[in-house]
Amino acid sequence: MVKIGNIELGSFPLLLAPMEDVSDPPFRAVCKANGADLMYTEFISSEGLIRDAAKSVQKLDIFEYERPIGIQLFGSSIETMASCAEIATKAGPDLIDINYGCPVKQVACRGAGAALLQDIPKMVAMTKAVVDATHLPVTVKTRLGWDDSTKNIEDVAERLQDIGIQALTIHGRTRVQMYKGAADWELISKVKNNPRIKIPIFGNGDIDSPEKAKEYRDRYEVDGIMIGRASIGYPWIFNEIKHYLATGEHLAPPTLQQRLQVCLDHLDFSIRWKGNHGGIVEMRRHYANYFRGMDHFKPFRTRLVTTYEFEEIKGILNEIAAHYAGEPLHA
Repeated sequence: MVKIGNIELGSFPLLLAPMEDVSDPPFRAVCKANGADLMYTEFISSEGLIRDAAKSVQKLDIFEYERPIGIQLFGSSIETMASCAEIATKAGPDLIDINYGCPVKQVACRGAGAALLQDIPKMVAMTKAVVDATHLPVTVKTRLGWDDSTKNIEDVAERLQDIGIQALTIHGRTRVQMYKGAADWELISKVKNNPRIKIPIFGNGDIDSPEKAKEYRDRYEVDGIMIGRASIGYPWIFNEIKHYLATGEHLAPPTLQQRLQVCLDHLDFSIRWKGNHGGIVEMRRHYANYFRGMDHFKPFRTRLVTTYEFEEIKGILNEIAAHYAGEPLHA
């Protein structure tokens, strides 16, 4: 049984990665319904939260069905991160996660996210401040290092464990790599198999099929896997991996009707959470992924991303069902 503090996650948990502008409550809802064991909010700017910025505050929204759920924070100021840990704790999550892995310039060039990989003493001090500011378990998501010459994750893991984190997720790339090239799981495995390491170690990077999940579990002996990009438009990947690990067999892929229904459910929740305009606009990034691989889909997608009316979108989805020999939607 893998545990983070007193949170039981099963024998080999599958985690939904925190993804900016993706892993909001509507997206988390469809992933939870399809087998995600632990989820995180989109990362929340500590500076924005301190300023009470509406976007940052809204990201604190969590729901009972999501549990266990973690709130992920990022920032460059130790004092601000500690204060935000207190604010996030009051929102009632099951744990607090710190982002030391985001590679994008808007974050890293401001001294946050993966930038802390260049200043390990500050990373350790910031983590300790967050641990001290909350009674909840604190976890960390990071990368192998800043670049190929500073792959310091083995030392980082020991130091973060020593000051109190209760799980570590490692993305198998450096900051310089961004999302290019293959993720290196060998270093993740070294961290996991370090006899000093007692906390759960989760691997992240390039898991996009049940076969790869099994291969990486067996080869690298991690405690669980975090899945990000492969879940966008395909939340079924969690249950597909679980079924394959348990039986060695593949679940049947989702039917067109299942794709359409989950897409509609996602849209409906998005509108309820962000309002008609915001919900519809946010959903546009997901259509191409929900219907990936369907021939001659572009005209439908163009219509889906240019309308602002829920009933019109529902009508287009029903047209897709009819065009591809599906059944009408029910909502």
